[in-house]
Amino acid sequence: MLRTDRIVAFFPLDPVAPGHTLVVPHSHAPDIWSIDRDTGHALMDATLEIAEAVRRALPIDGLNVIQSNGEAATQSVPHLHIHVVPRQWGDAMDIGWPSKTNWGDGAIDAAQDKLRAVLGQR
Repeated sequence: MLRTDRIVAFFPLDPVAPGHTLVVPHSHAPDIWSIDRDTGHALMDATLEIAEAVRRALPIDGLNVIQSNGEAATQSVPHLHIHVVPRQWGDAMDIGWPSKTNWGDGAIDAAQDKLRAVLGQR
C-alpha cells in the first residue's frame, strides 16, 4: 500500500474497521524506545500520509492512531507498529479509556515533577 526505504504500511489480516492500516518500520524494533529519531520521523510522516488518505477516501467520523508498548499496554506483537483506525459513530471499537481513575493527586503530581526533571536534563 505504502512503502519507503524505512517504512511499510499495509492492511492487517484481521482489521477492526474498513480502512484499518498498520504502519511499520522495516528495521526490527520491539518498541518505541528502540528506534532512532530518523526512523521515528519516517514512521510519523507515513502515519500522517495514511491518516490523510483515510480521511479523503472514506466516509469517517473520526480516527484513532494507536501505538502500544509492552504487554501492560496491550502490545501483542513484539515489533513496533502503529494502527491507523478509521472510526464511525456506533462502531464496535472500544479503546477502553476509563471515565474515572483512582490515582491520587500526590501520585499525579509526583509523576509530573519527575517527567519535568528528566525533560529539563536534555
